Amino acid sequence: DLLCRTSDGRYVAVEVKRRGEIDGVEQLTRYLDLLGRDPLLGGVTGILAAQQIKPQAKTLATDREIKCVTVDYDALRGMDDPSERLF
Repeated sequence: DLLCRTSDGRYVAVEVKRRGEIDGVEQLTRYLDLLGRDPLLGGVTGILAAQQIKPQAKTLATDREIKCVTVDYDALRGMDDPSERLF
């Protein structure tokens, strides 16, 4: 979904899903394999970003050295107002 470059010049492929499942990890693994063939990109790392990430997907991602990040989409869109929460 996204190919980003860090401030120190490294490349990161980000797979964005609503629910992080094994198929998302598999898809990101394929992207990383293809991107890794480009000598100009160097070593590309991966991040699976989702609202929820299944335990099996986390395990597989960890085995493949892919970072998992949980994202609150409502907060990102500005739909979540912290002042309306009880806690």
